[in-house]
Amino acid sequence: MPTTITKPGCFATLVTNAEYGLGAAVLGQCLQDYNSKYSTVVMVTKNVPEATLTLLASTWDVVLPIPELNSNDTASLALLQRPELGVTFTKLHVWKLTEYKKVVFLDADTMPLCNIDDLFLYNELSACPDAGWPDCFNTGLFVLTPDVETYDGLVKMAADEGTFDGGDQGLLNSYFSSWAHGDIKKHIPFVYNVNPNASYTYLPAYRRFSKDVKNIHFLGSSKPWHYECQDGAIIGANVSQHLRGFLEQWHASLNKALIEEAAAEPEFIQFRSTGGSISGGESVVSVLSHIAGQIKDKDTQREKVKTGQL
Repeated sequence: MPTTITKPGCFATLVTNAEYGLGAAVLGQCLQDYNSKYSTVVMVTKNVPEATLTLLASTWDVVLPIPELNSNDTASLALLQRPELGVTFTKLHVWKLTEYKKVVFLDADTMPLCNIDDLFLYNELSACPDAGWPDCFNTGLFVLTPDVETYDGLVKMAADEGTFDGGDQGLLNSYFSSWAHGDIKKHIPFVYNVNPNASYTYLPAYRRFSKDVKNIHFLGSSKPWHYECQDGAIIGANVSQHLRGFLEQWHASLNKALIEEAAAEPEFIQFRSTGGSISGGESVVSVLSHIAGQIKDKDTQREKVKTGQL
């Protein structure tokens, strides 16, 4: 028997590690700051550290444990030079949030700049064009109607046909293949999913329309948490002025989330989705230390590859 829909909608995201946990904390903080009237759900996998879960519980209404899905398509992912994207298949679980009538999914590396509740006016499957190939939609932001049958259909297509890019974007574009030439009302304006790493090909357009930007998507392998910020300013990085501004805004939101989490009472925060609890004993500083270690390990691995040690 299908689940009875009791709630109009929610914003949702996915976290599979501590790094993206920081991104999700900022996303949740922004949705709060801009007074969204909708619930928020962060889906987390077993690899997410306890300290990250504590941080997320202070910025999201529901922390929902889910099993990990992975494409394991190393050949396609190698073309993107992004082997970590296979795990993005896990976001398919968003179609199982059937207690909500509608869901707006946002990647954890996005940052709203204003209230974006108007996205709930769109129907499934609505999304923004991808900057690299506009006849495909970018899956960093999309509107869907939860349905277990859709989830099963996506999993079956993944098993039978795979995905042309190794990640969720290829699969979702294949499943919702009419998006490019179908109902134009399902094309969300690009200002809801803008990449601040603007190439010269659309930098003039960015300058012209920047005042209309509603949501930033930090695409690519370099994420806001990879940049050092001191006294509110990004240091030691050669980035454009507008990207610098967004990075500093992201870090300001992170600091706000960390401060609010550190002041949270009581000492443990309830899992709203399961009725369990997570310890509040681990300092939020350990989240940053954990991520710093991960970044250092990745840099070491890259250096070994360059020097032929791997």
